[in-house]
Amino acid sequence: MSPPRAASYLGTLLRRGAPAMAGATGGLDDEVADPAPVSPLARMRRMAGPVDLAAQDNLLLRATRYVAMVPLVYRVLAVAGALVAFLAGDHGGVAPVVAVAVCSIALNLYGLRWLFRSTPFHGGGAVRLLVLDVVFTVAANLVVAATVPAPAFAAAMQVPGKHLLGGVALLTLALGVGFGLGLTVLSVPLAGAAWWLNSGVFNVKQAFAGVGTIVGVLVTATGALVLLGLGTRLALAYGIRHGREAERARQHRMLHDTVLQTLETIALPGSGSSEHQLSEMRRLARAQAIEVRQTIEGAEGSGPLGEKLAALAAEMARDGLRAQLVMAELDPDTLTEVRQVAIRDAAREALRNTLKHSGTDRVVVRAEERDGGVAVVIRDHGAGFDEADRPPGFGISESITARLAEAGGQARVESSPGSGTRVTLWMPR
Repeated sequence: MSPPRAASYLGTLLRRGAPAMAGATGGLDDEVADPAPVSPLARMRRMAGPVDLAAQDNLLLRATRYVAMVPLVYRVLAVAGALVAFLAGDHGGVAPVVAVAVCSIALNLYGLRWLFRSTPFHGGGAVRLLVLDVVFTVAANLVVAATVPAPAFAAAMQVPGKHLLGGVALLTLALGVGFGLGLTVLSVPLAGAAWWLNSGVFNVKQAFAGVGTIVGVLVTATGALVLLGLGTRLALAYGIRHGREAERARQHRMLHDTVLQTLETIALPGSGSSEHQLSEMRRLARAQAIEVRQTIEGAEGSGPLGEKLAALAAEMARDGLRAQLVMAELDPDTLTEVRQVAIRDAAREALRNTLKHSGTDRVVVRAEERDGGVAVVIRDHGAGFDEADRPPGFGISESITARLAEAGGQARVESSPGSGTRVTLWMPR
């Protein structure tokens, strides 16, 4: 009962009346450059850019599909209340009314459970549930009308009638106004057929008796749908606009702290006049180039741990160690902040050991999900050492192994003379 089709409907609705724009990222600068008055809807559309109706944002789907909870909860409460009122009137035909009420409540509770499930959204399942709901709505009204005695007809029809009202709201919110309007139109012949089954007479006036209430529900649900669309659109526009500004500021800081600093150093009088100064400038340029490349190609989508490791690689590059960072796709919520920091600090100690003892200026750092946790492997092809005669001062016991163990992880160091060293840091979820 998630509203991906409602999202498409809303996107179409909000774009109507606004001219198409040539740019794909019309933002704040476009608004300043355009002196003509801009409507609020067009302003939001320009801030957010074009909407790709074929793309499904799972986070947005999870956030917006819960609007379907409102009619489901309403039906649970309203049907139960109508059943209590019917039973209090001491009418006949209790069994079919109770059966319809129980089925209605069970169907709505299942719908609520379906909304809260953690599995990804599948449109086919939602359509099947909605079709089942409409079929049950029609059948419930006809069954109650055909089985209850005439004196109990009005009170008994309140039970499937409440389900029908919720169904109009549900279809409107989940699929769009057209589907809610379709069920509203269907309610007229349905009411006439129910009256005919109970009394044997088709009464046109009775067929239209409840249309006003149903139309009111349709209008209310339509208003809620439009407000939901406007609110979502405004939130997206606000987030995209401020996200662009934050990204622009981050890029400016990165360029200022890397490329600009290097260029200013080169431009200083006397730069490169000695072999030592030239070597220092080359080291600085190499470190800054690694940092910029990691910013461009590095840990996108890998979460906070990837950012910490990228910053660590840039830090070591300033000291002359060229660390190649290889990041697999990691869930940003896999590890807590404490465990991420433990891995980062242990990796720093391993890299410092490489810089001081391996005799090489190159190392590969690979992060991946493994064995129900995250593994960070640091591999160099330097001098290595004999693990049985490991000299003191490597910091392996305390700075690596003990640090990982305190956070619930494990560390393994493998090395042999002439074959380099491999340090594996593993932390469970």
